[in-house]
Amino acid sequence: MPAGHPTTAVQERRTQLLELIRSRRFATLDELAGALGVSESTIRRDLEYLEKQGDAKRIHGGALYTGSSPKLPHFETRQPMRWEQKRAIARKAVELISAGDSVLLDGGTTTYEVARLLLGMPLHVVTNSLPVANLLASDPTSDLVFVGGNVCPRSGVTQGPQADAMIASLRVRKAILSVASVDEEGFFNNNLLLVETERAMMRAADEVIIVADSSKFGYRSLAHLCRLEDVDYVVTDAELPEAWRERLASAGVQLILASVAESAEEPVLRSVLDAQTQFSPIPTNKV
Repeated sequence: MPAGHPTTAVQERRTQLLELIRSRRFATLDELAGALGVSESTIRRDLEYLEKQGDAKRIHGGALYTGSSPKLPHFETRQPMRWEQKRAIARKAVELISAGDSVLLDGGTTTYEVARLLLGMPLHVVTNSLPVANLLASDPTSDLVFVGGNVCPRSGVTQGPQADAMIASLRVRKAILSVASVDEEGFFNNNLLLVETERAMMRAADEVIIVADSSKFGYRSLAHLCRLEDVDYVVTDAELPEAWRERLASAGVQLILASVAESAEEPVLRSVLDAQTQFSPIPTNKV
């Protein structure tokens, strides 16, 4: 067998390991080693492999499942598209998040990749996304708040007046939002109710971070979300044309470019000391 390719026995063990993590959502190294009858060092190597595949996340004391999201039409069709760019963008976006932050995540496929990388960080997380909530619900290091409301069956996000009212009662440090398109008028999405909910998210946040790959620039969609200058950061991939870089700079937006080549290795998880820090109080919103 060529070098670098796991044997059948190793593949079977990793499949069993992934199923254990998937069914339990969180499992300790000791539990996994005992269930499979192997050493913890073997489990660590297998977890490293699964983490590179995006199926598991090692955190202090064990591992969390980060595999496929619930079977929703939106994720079935959109999640695989430009996946490498989305992962690179997510890695850059996570660099804006600190331990103890309060973070609001919407239901886009790029924000789902951000959520994968936030596993294991001590955070207050607010989301209107069923896939994101399902991913984070078993993380013992985070405090999760799920926003209620009408559920969109395509994407699994809650939206509408109930969701807007709940978000209006909250204050977070950072909101990370995805969009369907961007043009000179600003940012757009395809769902009128969702846009209203995302505007409530923006009002609740001290900082607004847009995550969107470069293919979405130069187009407009059904519903206008906000102007370019209404957000603090845009995180996109390095394929963004120079004209758009200049336009965002003129609007006062801080642009962060993610390189797929430079993002081959996932960032190291924050230190155990960070993971043991107390949550900071959620600040009041900026005026």
